[in-house]
Amino acid sequence: MVIDVRMRNPVAPADVAIVRALADQAQAADGHPSLGDAVWRDLHAPSDGTRLFVAFDDDQPIGALHTMSRPDGPVTAAVVVDPDRREAGVATALLDAARKVLADRAPRHVVLWAFGADDRADAFASAAGFAPERELWQMRVPLPIAEEPRWPPGVAVRPFVPGQDEAEWLNVNNRAFAHDPDQGGWTGDVIRSLEAEPWFDPKGFLLAVDDRGIAGFCWTKTHPPVLPHEPEALGEIYVIGVDPDRQGTGLGRALVVGGLSSLYERDMTVGMLFVDASNEAAINLYRGLGFDVTRVDRAYGRDVA
Repeated sequence: MVIDVRMRNPVAPADVAIVRALADQAQAADGHPSLGDAVWRDLHAPSDGTRLFVAFDDDQPIGALHTMSRPDGPVTAAVVVDPDRREAGVATALLDAARKVLADRAPRHVVLWAFGADDRADAFASAAGFAPERELWQMRVPLPIAEEPRWPPGVAVRPFVPGQDEAEWLNVNNRAFAHDPDQGGWTGDVIRSLEAEPWFDPKGFLLAVDDRGIAGFCWTKTHPPVLPHEPEALGEIYVIGVDPDRQGTGLGRALVVGGLSSLYERDMTVGMLFVDASNEAAINLYRGLGFDVTRVDRAYGRDVA
């Protein structure tokens, strides 16, 4: 087999379709995605820092590597490989091609994400010179939970209104996640692209409001069962945040419970969310509500010069 790696810049819709087909094959084999929402957002609206590398064997796509660089942060990378070609050096060839492109620019720190990280992912990352840097945990809880939301005094809850709430929500979100490279710094284009997704449902996008405006939010997402490994209807707390000026009032816990209640009302039988493994306060809150860790996503880093 001869691996032919080609860089796609700019990224065309046909290239996104190739990545989608590879990702679907990998998810069917693994039971979880190989690429995250941030990758898909970037592929559908590429920036100057977007690079896509596609590996071919006799013009047949067998793998893809997405990289995204920002002027004020590291390069993030994610790879997906045809499950039947995983022991053929495809991921290594993709990384080598990306490293050559990145080395032509200023020295950068590269962060490679592996979803459902295991010993095989650890070994691959280590062989490529990457070291573990960060973990995200997927946690789940059966629905319904016994607790009802207890809202702080003066707080009311209503659904998000498209065309009305975007600007204020973005302000609260970006304040709440000012130091988060994945969730902070969102723009109107990002939220409008998510509103266009088939899964978007404003009824599941809860806003907690007080006399000063949006105090916090819990944006949920439903995943009806589509694969044998996922026999139950899965409801995700997609993004949850509290305005920094309203923290310490119990609003965060109420939003989690309210979001889970909203998912159960829409016939979801399992609640799910992602949390940074270093966020002990959040993990303790979720464990107290009955959540358990079901998957670990790991970020590996290295400098490229």
